[in-house]
Amino acid sequence: MISLPLSPRHRPALRILVYAGLTSLVLWLLLHLSFDKSTPWTGFPDAERSPIPPEEWENRAERVKEAFLHAYHGYEKYAMPMDELRPVSNKGMNSYNGWGVTAFDSLDTMLLMELKEEYTRALEVVKAANFTMTRQNRGFVPFFETTIRYLGGLLSAYALTNDTLLLRRAEELADALDPVFETPHGLPAFSVNPISGEYDKNNVGILAELGSFQVEYTYLAKASGKKKYYDRVKNLNDFFHRTNFTVSRGMLPTRWNLQTGLPRDRNKVSVGAQADSTHEYLLKQYLLTGKTDKRNLESYLRTTTYILTNLLYLTPQRGLLYVTDTTFPTYDDPAGVPSHTFEHLSCFLPGLLALGAHTLPLNNLESVGLDYTSLGDGPLYNGTSQFYKALKDFDLKQLHLWAAEGIAQTCWLTYADQPCGLGPEEVLMLTEPARHWDAAAKKWVPQSRSYLWTDAMRKWKKGGARGPIPGVSPKRPAPWTEEDRAAGKPNERDYHVSKAGYLLRPETVESFYLLWRTTGDVKWRTRGWAIFEAVERETRTNGGYVTLKNVATSPTTKGDSMPSFFLAETLKYLYLLFKEDDPLPLDRWVFSTEAHAVPVFEWTDEEREGEGLIE
Repeated sequence: MISLPLSPRHRPALRILVYAGLTSLVLWLLLHLSFDKSTPWTGFPDAERSPIPPEEWENRAERVKEAFLHAYHGYEKYAMPMDELRPVSNKGMNSYNGWGVTAFDSLDTMLLMELKEEYTRALEVVKAANFTMTRQNRGFVPFFETTIRYLGGLLSAYALTNDTLLLRRAEELADALDPVFETPHGLPAFSVNPISGEYDKNNVGILAELGSFQVEYTYLAKASGKKKYYDRVKNLNDFFHRTNFTVSRGMLPTRWNLQTGLPRDRNKVSVGAQADSTHEYLLKQYLLTGKTDKRNLESYLRTTTYILTNLLYLTPQRGLLYVTDTTFPTYDDPAGVPSHTFEHLSCFLPGLLALGAHTLPLNNLESVGLDYTSLGDGPLYNGTSQFYKALKDFDLKQLHLWAAEGIAQTCWLTYADQPCGLGPEEVLMLTEPARHWDAAAKKWVPQSRSYLWTDAMRKWKKGGARGPIPGVSPKRPAPWTEEDRAAGKPNERDYHVSKAGYLLRPETVESFYLLWRTTGDVKWRTRGWAIFEAVERETRTNGGYVTLKNVATSPTTKGDSMPSFFLAETLKYLYLLFKEDDPLPLDRWVFSTEAHAVPVFEWTDEEREGEGLIE
């Protein structure tokens, strides 16, 4: 072979070609290592992160405001002062006490959107409501729903306006509900008759219903200065603090015996239906009280530790990260059985984990007086120390964020996989083989620059598996229609839809909002916009927006209800997701489980013990 010498003028060009080739190779390797090879990608991440100017996001927020006006005007026209609208038949229905729950639940959304005329008209419903009369359920009022929708709506509107009418009405409502606490252990019963004071005598207490009033009652105590409201919260905290959690491994179980104050046999732990909001309030109560309520912080850390080590799984093919529930066969037998059901209600968890990672010193808990590994010590938590030891070498903040992003992605895919673009109520995940997420995470050593690689991570598993973070790396949607099923096309989703309805729920967009505000990753906004477009396309009627019976087709069969939480939560979180400014910063406001925002406040030791408040 004859080699020809390069002239000096050709050498710079050769260097440029070499550098360009090396740069291309490095970029290819980074992309190759950042995405999950089991799910080939088709350019969707670029579309998710394509630059959208601020004015366009503001336009999208205005679109959500227009949707709210359409929904609320339909309620005003066809249903007010009844509770909720039937947006297909354009009739009203009383689902929660008959006091006008949609008006109460929408108060703070109207204030945020500066809808003064609608707000003024809603105040007339607030003034006229008689909290001692209801024609439903033999005159009984459900405590949980009344607290989160009515009381929460009043308190958030008061926080935004300082209108004492709202605070007075909130106190009147809480006083009407108060006999619900007259159970043997002071845990709230399911419902109460505000006229007779009789409470429901059913001995079964559901965790979400008996533990989801801390935020509302604590803020009411602070705003009113009255000790009696915080006494109800303090009793709940004291009760949980002295309960034996050996069987449920440190996590609050779902079902309780209100007579004995013990968890019931054949119990389960879950972050879904019947449990979700009580777990949510563990963190939010700590934040609301100016980060002084250490008991709730400890409970939050115990809960999330159990979730991370026991309730998170990966599907076998797509590697979808999901959270499920575990049932304990008997109270004396700690061997739990996971259902592998993934609920839409559980999609609040990614937002909660992201909020906790954003607001807590998870890698320096000593700074708030906590020893993480000691949370499993003591006779009330026997058998739980192994979970804390399993996570002690992790970057705990990053682990919480990864779990948040992975579960939120699965929530998104349950939407993006459907022909109508909206997510089902429940799916059943495939489990052959079932894989715990924490076990997969321990074998992983990060390689891509897309994710943080800390010294602590290098220490875990030198020479371990390399590649994408299990369950977190980007995955493409896997559409599968009824026509595909009929034609025998394989279902590549890694799950089966078990409850196909779409109920206008907020949990997924709630997590998108919190992930956007805590990470700044625009993909959560882009995904939220795709959901909003699907809501507009599939659920809008002449009178409002309607629930759907089956997400597997488009268009699909409609129901005939518009829950108040659609206006209180779903549209509010979408509006805040698209707003460029941040009217409710997460370090100064706490959102209730019904998305009613109340301000963080200083909570002194005296107030926490009930001193300094009036009787």
